[in-house]
This record gives sequence, C-alpha cells and structure tokens, in this order.
Amino acid sequence: MEFLYLMIICSVSLAVVFLIVFIINAKNGQFEDDESPAVRMLLDDEVKEKTNNTTSSLEENKDNKNS
Repeated sequence: MEFLYLMIICSVSLAVVFLIVFIINAKNGQFEDDESPAVRMLLDDEVKEKTNNTTSSLEENKDNKNS
C-alpha cells in the first residue's frame, strides 16, 4: 500500500512539472504561430525557384562582362 502512495506522489509531481513547463512556454510565445509553418512548407518551392533564377541571371551577367 505504501508503494501505491509513492507512485501517486510521483505521478502528481511529474504532472505539476509538465504543467509548469507548459505555462512558461505559453508565456514565452512558444505556441503563438501554428499556421505559418504549414503554409511555409507549401511556399518553399517558389522561394527556391526565385533564388535559382537570381543565381542563374547573375552568372549570365558575369559571362557577358567577360566576353
């Protein structure tokens, strides 16, 4: 029976620790933006294409200057 009391105390203590960590993170804004990562994943290809186009146009300009 004493083991049961010990286990209850341990589980309640662990639950309190998780609650405190959750409250601290919620106050620091950890859970503020949950929409943009999903949208950013969809828009990531467009950014890479723009970057690749910019890089290729810079290389073309260098080739034209050297000619």
